[in-house]
Amino acid sequence: MQIKNHIYIFFAWILFVDAISVIPFAKLRADGKPFKYSLIKFLNIGTFIGFNLIFIFVLPLLIKHHILADWLASWYRGRWVGYVFVANLIASVITLVMLIPQFLELRLKFSKSLFYNMFGYSWPVLVANLSFIINENLDKILLGKYLPNSIANHDVGIYGAVCKLAVFISIFNTAFRLGAEPFFFSHAKNENAKQTYATILYYFVLALSILFLGLTANIEIIKHFIDSRYWEGLNAVPVLLFGYVCLGIYMNLSVWYRLSDQTRYGLYISLVGAVFTIVMNIILIPKYSYMGSAWVSMFAYFIIMTISYWLGQKHYPIPYKLKSMSAYIIISVIFVGLSFWIFHRNIYIGNAILIVFLAGIIYFEKDNIKNLLKKGS
Repeated sequence: MQIKNHIYIFFAWILFVDAISVIPFAKLRADGKPFKYSLIKFLNIGTFIGFNLIFIFVLPLLIKHHILADWLASWYRGRWVGYVFVANLIASVITLVMLIPQFLELRLKFSKSLFYNMFGYSWPVLVANLSFIINENLDKILLGKYLPNSIANHDVGIYGAVCKLAVFISIFNTAFRLGAEPFFFSHAKNENAKQTYATILYYFVLALSILFLGLTANIEIIKHFIDSRYWEGLNAVPVLLFGYVCLGIYMNLSVWYRLSDQTRYGLYISLVGAVFTIVMNIILIPKYSYMGSAWVSMFAYFIIMTISYWLGQKHYPIPYKLKSMSAYIIISVIFVGLSFWIFHRNIYIGNAILIVFLAGIIYFEKDNIKNLLKKGS
């Protein structure tokens, strides 16, 4: 019990330190300092991984070779899971220290009107994020509950593993969101803001389509990131990947209710996705197991993407190139089907299809590419 309490304490301190770091991180983004922002984030990850390696490998090695053995033996516990939290806390504290210059630039002043505006803007976003967490994690919980005990652990393990393969697009979405959101807000008052947002989504969709097809074409390589006993669940990967494609587009589309201070619509949309996820998982899991959860996840993100586009065009119309974007997405889905199911994940044919897709993009987008290269130079 005492060990568990220590873990809870570490976890609480991690949350506290990370919460304090949010504001200076936001200041870095608002001040247009993406390099420093990224550097601190990467150092945070590197510190976390580094201290995990120290606790797991280095310290036992030192004890084994009688280096500082007496001192280490007085406090080191082999195979204690709490060291993951210790490493996380160390990384968070070091990150906080690196953000001290941003803290020194802050001036504390309470504004009642600003507080109410921020609260009115942010509480729907908070609830929407909780709904998003439901969409992301509830299916795994429901799998364990609605499957027979004889297969529940096995199928939950498979689904958890294949979800890790789909996380590549999720990481891309997160990286884009962290970089794009400050730009969206800072650019909002520009005369051509809406046209810029439309262009950003257009190229974002192109990148997602390429990533979607590229990951699927090379699934025979990527599958080695998980244990071979979980490979039987690979059929769920393209479905989950396309779900993250829809989620990425939704994140981009959500600019309309954020910029127009109508975040309540984000709450409504997320609640629709959460309700759909819960109801359909309960219906499909007993019959289709993790494949049912994969399809539910995909359709949930497709639905919230579609609703967000429809509402956005009513309340904050942006001239998106819907036909062109839809064409690229549909073609990428067809090519994924060919690569994955028709040609049975053949890596050579899959990459040949990917090259054809890339060639098509270059051909149809050659004028836009030339313009971008001119602007870049």
